[in-house]
Amino acid sequence: MSMVLYESKNNISYVTLNRAERYNALNKEMLEGLLEVLKRVENNDDRAVIVSGQGNAFCAGGDIGMMTDFAEKEFYEAVMKTIEAVVVKLYMMPKIVISAIQGSAVGLGLSIALTADYVIAQDEAKAGMLFAGVGLAPDGGGHFWLKERMGIHRAKQFTWGMRQVSGTEAKTMGLFDVITKESAVDYAKAMSEQLKSQPHAAMLKTKMIYHNQNVDELKYYLETERRSQWELRNTEDHQEGVRAFLEKRKPVFKGQ
Repeated sequence: MSMVLYESKNNISYVTLNRAERYNALNKEMLEGLLEVLKRVENNDDRAVIVSGQGNAFCAGGDIGMMTDFAEKEFYEAVMKTIEAVVVKLYMMPKIVISAIQGSAVGLGLSIALTADYVIAQDEAKAGMLFAGVGLAPDGGGHFWLKERMGIHRAKQFTWGMRQVSGTEAKTMGLFDVITKESAVDYAKAMSEQLKSQPHAAMLKTKMIYHNQNVDELKYYLETERRSQWELRNTEDHQEGVRAFLEKRKPVFKGQ
């Protein structure tokens, strides 16, 4: 079964992360599949894209299982460049992009969710960067998205805090745009239908005026994150963070 589902219906593209048993954690194969789906979406005639996840989470971030494979520089570079391509593709998508979040959106999963023009979340959803919990800094453009939505000062504190916040708090912080008691996908679908009656070409002009200006800055963050992660993965704190995660205990960091 495909790890990323794709359906085009009534001028809406549905992109669904489909690894529910792992809370839609992203591995190399899944990321490559997501990129291929987004290339198809980019070239269709749909006006809106809804990105969601199967099961009880939007996305738990990068699969922790990839951490051991990251010891190989070639593998690491390939995965990170795929992440970068996914993020830029979503950010520059010539359509209205909507993230529909149920459950948790954490780490790389939150970065991907925040690429959207609208972030819709069920009231029980949660958000967190959590990279620091394994001795890493955000990737997937996480620094860029948090700066855009929260400002640098609060972005730093949120990243360092290593906690998940509730949907209501995430909305107050500017991470989520809409909180709903109904299905986030259903809400996103209704929003997409409503957008069909809006001046689509004018909306996209506004989007691209902003995004064309900012895409080089996003690429700077992505490249810098890639270099930083490679440096950080060799630290004692990162090794301790991964061990603690696998052993289901609190990490003991030494600042090294």
